[in-house]
Amino acid sequence: MKKSICITAFLFAAIVSYAQSNHYLTKEEAPLDTTFIGPPPAFGSLLFEQDFHMYQYGKTLRDTERGKQAVKDANTSTDNILEVFSEAFGMKLSKEDTPEIYKLINTMKEDAGSYATRCTKNLYQRTRPYALYNEPTAVPEAEEHLRHNGSYVSGHSATGVAVSMVLACINPERQNQLYKRGLDFGESRWIVGYHHYSDVKAGQMVGALVLPALLNNKDFMKQLDKAKAEFAHLSKKR
Repeated sequence: MKKSICITAFLFAAIVSYAQSNHYLTKEEAPLDTTFIGPPPAFGSLLFEQDFHMYQYGKTLRDTERGKQAVKDANTSTDNILEVFSEAFGMKLSKEDTPEIYKLINTMKEDAGSYATRCTKNLYQRTRPYALYNEPTAVPEAEEHLRHNGSYVSGHSATGVAVSMVLACINPERQNQLYKRGLDFGESRWIVGYHHYSDVKAGQMVGALVLPALLNNKDFMKQLDKAKAEFAHLSKKR
């Protein structure tokens, strides 16, 4: 049964990715079946209680600067991802300023946010916190679209970690700042109310599994070399 769900989930992701062409990994290369990380916390368990209290805490942060950042982090477009990671990277990242880095991130981000999380999402179909508690989020425009999309694991969180690791390959001197920003990108999801705390933690774990697969992909490595050369050139100019 689990295998059937995983295959169906992958076929759906493959159809979407074919239209977008935003992937490096194939079915054979992607860490597709990540259900080995285990199920989400059971209702009534201590870990579920932690999810509930973190959800309540997240609501208290929404009117703060951290809450504003969480709303901005909800946008997973490549342009926004590069913008929010620029400070941690130590250089402005954009399609115009760093086209090779842009191409790299644009093509790999859904290897983490979609491929690596889809099977687990479809297997557990966990209800998102805002739907469970019937409360508004800090990003209301996406509520209906995601209401019936599985909450566990968080694709945003997987994307944040994977992107931070790829950027750290380009600029290792800023790896600590990048890793922290990658974690914060995922933590924003329980603040805005779209994910349980445990969804985020599981998503961050899944995101860390993506880089080894990418490092074995020749197209990714070719583009990574171009991104490194671009960064080295821009660093000398500065």
